[in-house]
Amino acid sequence: MITAESIIKLYNMKLLPGEGGYFTETYRSNELIESSSLHERYDSDKAHSTAIFYLLTPDTQSYMHRVNSDEIFHFYLGGPVQMIQLFPDGTSKVLFLGQDLQVGQYVQVVVPAGIWQGAYLLEGGSFALMGTTVAPGFDFSDHELAQRQALLDLYPSHRDMILRLTPE
Repeated sequence: MITAESIIKLYNMKLLPGEGGYFTETYRSNELIESSSLHERYDSDKAHSTAIFYLLTPDTQSYMHRVNSDEIFHFYLGGPVQMIQLFPDGTSKVLFLGQDLQVGQYVQVVVPAGIWQGAYLLEGGSFALMGTTVAPGFDFSDHELAQRQALLDLYPSHRDMILRLTPE
């Protein structure tokens, strides 16, 4: 039987600093894009693309954060995950990653660059194994954790999810 612990061990996954969940980098392009060719939000050269395995368990979540690049989530196996995306214009999107396409779950979700995002495993699930692909490639310097009060001020209609997906 596949368990979260067996996946963590198999892929030598570590806790994702600040954000939560477990991860392991599976790909980093050897080719670089020079920072002078990138948008001004980037402060260094970037790999063309990066990819990770990402695992959520009942006691972890992906705290609200944003990255400088587009991020594509790929759902592989396990229980469904609820994700929220908060946009600069005040709109939002709540969606579900999972394998039950007939009820509207997605096996692939795009989070555009600079969009606040957070996610958690739905109750009853023992784990969710996903992957993400980021282009231009991810570096921790391109990652920003949300401040709870700032999000509550901007998106009061999502208070419950913001409280759940931001550290105290």
